[in-house]
Amino acid sequence: MMRLEGNRIELIPLTGRQMNLWLEDVKALEAELNCTYRGEPVMGPFVGFVRSKASRAENDPGNYLFHAIWFIVRKTDRIVMGEIAFTGTPNENNEVEIGYGLNPEFQGKGYMTEAVEVLCKWALAQEGVSHVIASTDNNIKSENTLKRAGFTKYKQDGTTSWWRI
Repeated sequence: MMRLEGNRIELIPLTGRQMNLWLEDVKALEAELNCTYRGEPVMGPFVGFVRSKASRAENDPGNYLFHAIWFIVRKTDRIVMGEIAFTGTPNENNEVEIGYGLNPEFQGKGYMTEAVEVLCKWALAQEGVSHVIASTDNNIKSENTLKRAGFTKYKQDGTTSWWRI
C-alpha cells in the first residue's frame, strides 16, 4: 500500500473499499490500517462527498491516488487526526486542487502544514501536474497553513481566495 511520510505524520490514501468501510464500520477500518480515527466526524454532506470519492476511486483505478481521501496519521501514536484530498485529476491547466480538514484538538501544531507540504511534493512530481491550487473562504487558519506551505494567493473572487504553489 502506498503511503507518504513527513517528519511527524504519515499520509495513507484510502481505496474505494476503505472509504466505504470508513462510513460503514470505522472500527474495522482502524484494525485494517492499525490506527485510531479521531478526524472529522463523517456526517451530513461529508458522507456524500466520501461516497462520491469512493466511487471515483473504484471507477478510475489509474488515477486512484487523485480520487482517494488520504488519512493524516500521527506517527507517534497512530491517531488519524484528519484528512486531505484532491478534488480530482489534473485539469486542462495541469492543476490539481486540494482540500483538507483537521480535528480542532490537533490544530495549531503544524500537522496540516506538514500534510499539505508532503502531498504537494508528491503531486508536483507527477506527470501532468504543474501546480497545486486551493481555495479558502474567509478562513484565516487555512490561509496561514497555505502560506506556510509555500502557496501564494493568485485570485480573489468575492469572499473566496485562490492559492497556488
